[in-house]
Amino acid sequence: MDQLKITIALIVAILLQWTLRNIAEPFAYIDFPLIIVVYAALQRDAVKAIFFGTFAGLAVDALSGGLLGSNAFAKTLIAYIVSELARRVYMDNLLLRIPVIAGACLLDDLIYYGLHNLLGQPPVGQLIVVIAYTLIGTTIAGTFIYIMLDYVLVEKKRSRKPEFFSNRRQTRRKNPIRFSR
Repeated sequence: MDQLKITIALIVAILLQWTLRNIAEPFAYIDFPLIIVVYAALQRDAVKAIFFGTFAGLAVDALSGGLLGSNAFAKTLIAYIVSELARRVYMDNLLLRIPVIAGACLLDDLIYYGLHNLLGQPPVGQLIVVIAYTLIGTTIAGTFIYIMLDYVLVEKKRSRKPEFFSNRRQTRRKNPIRFSR
């Protein structure tokens, strides 16, 4: 069920990336699919994260009309790196996820622009300005989106009623009758 919710969130993120860019210029600096790919990678399932990264990258490349495959390669590599990092380091705290999304955004932009330069495609805009704005926008938006996704995806743990008889080990009672002094 969680995979279905993350898949729906990824599709919504791709559509937001495609449409909000035309509505207002500041939304062009927020990488919504990267936020969902990193969230999926933080779930400690590398295969699912790599699939989401490849799908999101190819969809964004196809809709943007840019170099097909550069975004897919960058997001797939980010998904693999973050899933391996999450497998080795405990990152279920929101404060630990903020530097992860910032680092993933920085690395994603560097790989994306590096591939464009390697293949002879001139990148749009100044490199440092675009990376700085994308880093700030994606980190701030990613923090709020992670809060919302944690609220939506972890609802089953909150909805359970407390049990009267828990499965914890019961301590043994002291015997009220003393046989020795």
